[in-house]
Amino acid sequence: QVQLVESGGGLAQDGDSLRLSCAASGRTFATFAMGWFRQAPGKEREFLAAITSIGGTTYYAASVKGRFTISRGDAQNTLYLQMNKLKPEDTAVYYCAAMTMHSRPTYTRKSEYNVWGQGTQVTVSS
Repeated sequence: QVQLVESGGGLAQDGDSLRLSCAASGRTFATFAMGWFRQAPGKEREFLAAITSIGGTTYYAASVKGRFTISRGDAQNTLYLQMNKLKPEDTAVYYCAAMTMHSRPTYTRKSEYNVWGQGTQVTVSS
């Protein structure tokens, strides 16, 4: 079973950049679609970005498109989320997730992902 560990969170100022990483165990990382989600206090966990396994097609939520970039380094078994122009409303716990088995996914629904990391806190101050 694959395990995921996020890192790179922390404190940032309005307008700053951060890069999150998600290290995956196991040799089959390259075969999984991967996603980033976040959850703010009192809110539902929301989709941010996803990347497919073959071809690396990317999907983004409207709220982060143009500011956040998802990428993957299959040789390093690592998923990334580059976050630019951070805003206070980006404050949340950020989670990476793996879709190890799903047919006809939308890539945007958290129910399609079956392996989750423990999350990393991102706090953006104004």
